[in-house]
Amino acid sequence: MDDNKQAAAIAAVMAYMKEEEDIACAMAMQTQPGLVGSPPPAHPPLKPWGLNGRQAQMQLRSMMQLKAFHSIKS
Repeated sequence: MDDNKQAAAIAAVMAYMKEEEDIACAMAMQTQPGLVGSPPPAHPPLKPWGLNGRQAQMQLRSMMQLKAFHSIKS
């Protein structure tokens, strides 16, 4: 009886893994039709103005956390 349960559990896990693999393949085919086995697309181009803006915001937040601006009276 235990062998039957073990065989059923193994078959269920194998079926689940096969189903997941099929879903992953189907999703890959939808995103890149006709390009089976091709490498993923390259990263988007670097935008220096956006990078500079994010860096300035992070620096401002860091200064505020360090209370660099708390001594300035307006």
